[in-house]
This record gives sequence, C-alpha cells and structure tokens, in this order.
Amino acid sequence: MNAIEIKNLSKSFRGLYAVDHLNMTVPVGAIYGFIGENGSGKSTTEKLICGHLVPDAGDIRLFGKDYTDAGVRIRVGALIENAGCFPGSSVWDNLMMQAINLGLKNQGEEIERVLRIVRMEDSARIKFKSCSLGMKQRIGIAMALLGDPALLILDEPINGLDTDGMRIMREILVDITKNYGCTVLISSHILGELEKIATHYGIIRQGRMIQEISAEEMDGRAQVFVSLKTKDMQWAL
Repeated sequence: MNAIEIKNLSKSFRGLYAVDHLNMTVPVGAIYGFIGENGSGKSTTEKLICGHLVPDAGDIRLFGKDYTDAGVRIRVGALIENAGCFPGSSVWDNLMMQAINLGLKNQGEEIERVLRIVRMEDSARIKFKSCSLGMKQRIGIAMALLGDPALLILDEPINGLDTDGMRIMREILVDITKNYGCTVLISSHILGELEKIATHYGIIRQGRMIQEISAEEMDGRAQVFVSLKTKDMQWAL
C-alpha cells in the first residue's frame, strides 16, 4: 500500500493551471522529496492533499482510501506555510491549545512526546515570539505530530534555516520515519539538503510531474544535472 496515490490531479486559478494533470506515488515509510522551482505547484499540490483546496479534477487516495474519508484525515499531520501559533503564548500553551482542538487524551504526555521528537523539551516555557526561525519550524512540526499521524506533509520547512538548523531538521525527519513509522512528504527547492535524507523524489515543473525517481536511481543517473542558485533550481533531464 502507498501512503499517497494521485492520478490526473488538476487545479487552476483564473484559467491558469497551478497543478496540471499531476500523478504522484508516495510509498509508506518514505521520505519523499517534492522538488521544484518556486511557483512550480508544490504548495498547491500539498494544500490539495490536505483538503485546504478543492481540486478541479483528479483522484487523491491516502493509504488506499479517498482523501476526504474522515478515518484517513486524522492520520495526516501538516505544516503548510507557518505554525499558526500565538506569539505571546509559550510553546507548551500553543501545543496544548492544538491538543485540545484535536480532542486528544493525555494531552500533557502527548505534548512531552512531540517536544522530545523535535528536541525542544527544554524550551517548552519559552514564548513563541522569542523563538528562532529554526525553533518555530520545529514547533510547527511538533504541532503536526500531535496525535501520532501516519503521514506528515511539510511545505519548505528548511527554507531560510542556517546550516545547523538544517542539520537538526534532517535528523528529526529521519528519526520520525525510522523510529515512529511516519511517512514524510517534504517540498523544497533545495535539492542539496533533501539528497541527504530523501528515499524518493518527485520533480515538478509548471504544475506537471516531470519524473518520480528513487534515491538509488537519482544517484545512478548521470543525465540529471542540477544547478542550484539562491532562489532557483534548474533541471536538465
């Protein structure tokens, strides 16, 4: 069974396709690097999977069920754009509000669990507004992990982080998949960082899936040339 199966997914805005008949397959247990330039359709695709947008056409299945199924929706955690936290409240209080919203039992234990995963157990009482960008991204992941989801969807979580922040994020994502059995879909335009952790890749351009490839295939294909720039990524396939 695959965690995500998408067929012919399309979404347009004002007559222009943001996602254009896209197909995607994410195996259970994968760290799937969703790669493309800014504006290529990564975020729109993730918002469609999460139910934040309604597709024009196409089929989305999560763990073999339609993505609108209530039973499968509770198995999905997501960090899209930002964590949506209250700046003047502590890390703990923000997580508690989310745990209450989700109707979780043993809320304190669950918060302690996710804080350990993102390596912030010693920062629980810090106000959100006092946290660094890297800490805020990890708080967002902690919020997405509340309830122990089977699928975690992350939109550019390493964007803007320094070298140490990227390293910590990589280690957390590997830990989530290896020790907690969670599948991770992570979008980024920074291939160099995803190459260190991804098991599979999907390459998107102008709303279309150009290619899906495993990490082993990526390493072995000399015809894939990557040019990384400050904000751009160009692909020659």
